[in-house]
Amino acid sequence: MHKNLGEYLSLTLKGFAMGAANVIPGVSGGTIALITGVFEKLINSLKSIDHVALSFLLRGQLRSFASRINFFFLVAIFSGALLSVFTLARLLSYLFSNFPVFIWAYFFGLILASVYFVGKNVEKWKLTVFLIFATGAFLAIWISSMSPAEGNENTLYLVLCGAVAVSSMILPGLSGSFILILMGNYELVAIEAINDLRFDILIPVLIGIVAGLLAFSHFLSWIFRNYRDHTLSSLTGFIAGSLLILWPWKTPVFRMNDMGEIVTRTDGSPVIQNYDRFIPETLNGEVIVAFLLMMAGFLTIWLLEKVAEKTSDTRA
Repeated sequence: MHKNLGEYLSLTLKGFAMGAANVIPGVSGGTIALITGVFEKLINSLKSIDHVALSFLLRGQLRSFASRINFFFLVAIFSGALLSVFTLARLLSYLFSNFPVFIWAYFFGLILASVYFVGKNVEKWKLTVFLIFATGAFLAIWISSMSPAEGNENTLYLVLCGAVAVSSMILPGLSGSFILILMGNYELVAIEAINDLRFDILIPVLIGIVAGLLAFSHFLSWIFRNYRDHTLSSLTGFIAGSLLILWPWKTPVFRMNDMGEIVTRTDGSPVIQNYDRFIPETLNGEVIVAFLLMMAGFLTIWLLEKVAEKTSDTRA
C-alpha cells in the first residue's frame, strides 16, 4: 500500500512538472514526460481509451475499464498537471512581468539539458536519423520565427486552440503554450481564463484538449513503436530548435498598424509580433545570475534523470 502511495505521489509530482511546463511558452510538457520516463506509458494509456474501453464503462465493468486505460496512472498525472496549471498561472504571470531574463534563463538551462538526455535514448545515429534530427530543429526554429495571430474568442477557434495546443504539449520539444501564442490566444487561455475562471473560454478549450489527446495519442503510439530512433531524433531536434525561443536576452518587436502605431489589445497592452535576440555586451550582475540560473535549470533535468534511472533500476 505504501509503495503504491509513493508511486502515485511520484506520478503526481511528474504531472505537476508537466503542467508547469505547459504554462510556460517555449517549454514542452512532453519533454518533461520523456525525461521522467512516463512518456510512452502516457501515450499508450491515452490510446487505450477506445471503443473497447467505452464498452467496459457502459456495461459497468469498472475494473476492466480502469485496467485497460491505466486509470489511476492517468488520474495521478493529470491531477498533478491541473493542480500545477491553476496554481502557477498567476505566479508565472508575475515572474514574467518582473524577472523575465531570470525566468527565461532557468528554462533555457532546462531545455539545453533535455537535448542531451532525450538524444541519448537514440540507439543508432545513422544518416537518416541525423537528417530527421536536423529537420526537427529547422521546423522548431521556423515556428519560433512566425508572427503571432490576434486573439480570438470564437468558440470553434477555442476548440481548435485546445486540440492543437495539447497535441504540441504531449509532443516533446514543441511547446503548447508557444503554439497558443502563435494562434493569438496565450494570454486569453493560459492566464486570463485560468486566473478569472472564465468557463466560457475554458470549456471549449477543454473539449479541444480531450479530442486532441485521444486523436494524437494513437498516431504517436504507432510511430513511436515502429520508428523509435527516428521519432526520438526528430523530438531531440524540436527540443534543440526551441532553444531559440527561450534565449533570455531579447527585446519585443511590437505589431504596427498601417499608420505606424503600435497595435494594442482591449486591455491596452501592446501586441508582441516577435523578438529581437541579442548577446549581452557586459558581464554585469544580471548576466551572472542568469547564467547561474541556466546551470540550475540544467542540474534540475540532470537530477530528474537520475531519479528516473534509480526508479527504473529499483523496479528491475
